[in-house]
This record gives sequence, C-alpha cells and structure tokens, in this order.
Amino acid sequence: MRQPDIEIYLRNEHLDALLEWLGSTVGTLVLQAPAGQTQRGILTTTTPIPLMIVRKAAGKWASIWFESPDTPWATDAECARAVHSATGQEVRCSVGGWTESDGEADADRWLKVNAEGETEFVWAQKP
Repeated sequence: MRQPDIEIYLRNEHLDALLEWLGSTVGTLVLQAPAGQTQRGILTTTTPIPLMIVRKAAGKWASIWFESPDTPWATDAECARAVHSATGQEVRCSVGGWTESDGEADADRWLKVNAEGETEFVWAQKP
C-alpha cells in the first residue's frame, strides 16, 4: 500500500551523495537556501514533490521527508533500499506507516538498510 509521504534518515555526512543522486538520477532537484538546520526543496519527477531536509534531526542523522504520495517509491522501506543502493550508506526508516493514534509502543521500531541487509531495531532516541 502506498504511503502518503516518505521519510528516511541518513547520516548528515552522506547528504551530499543523496542530493547528487536525487538530482542526477531521480529527477530535477531545486533546493532553497538552508534556514538553520532545515532546508526545503522540490524534486520534480512526473510531478513536483516537495521535500524537507532536517540536519541533525536525530543526532548525527538527517531526516529527509518527501511530502507527497507521488514519489517514485510506495513506502519508506522502498526509498531506503533505493538510497542505500545508490549511496552505499546505511539508511533508516520506520518499519511502516505510523501515526500518533497508533500509540507509543511502535514509535521506536525502525528498519535499517545497510551492507548487511535489512534489520528491524528499536531506535530509542534520547530527548
């Protein structure tokens, strides 16, 4: 089932590789100037896809949020696999769609995609 948006996490130092891949392979990428740790942009494929990058969203991890159901990927996990394949770097995402109404029990369940494969883990982020 297609998710309404896509969010992945990538270590901050690998953002340039991600942005280069998005702009050269996935579509045309136009980024606004950063405002603090946040940067917005548009990735144009068949339709424009707004995106937001938050550096250090989770310590050394940046959040990349594609704010559209019209991404080339149906799920966070599909996107994570594609980004790992393109960059060779570990990518993290939620194990599936999650909303606050789902409760806190599953909020810390994550999937990491790396050279060893795909592993579900608990990412207990400190406040």
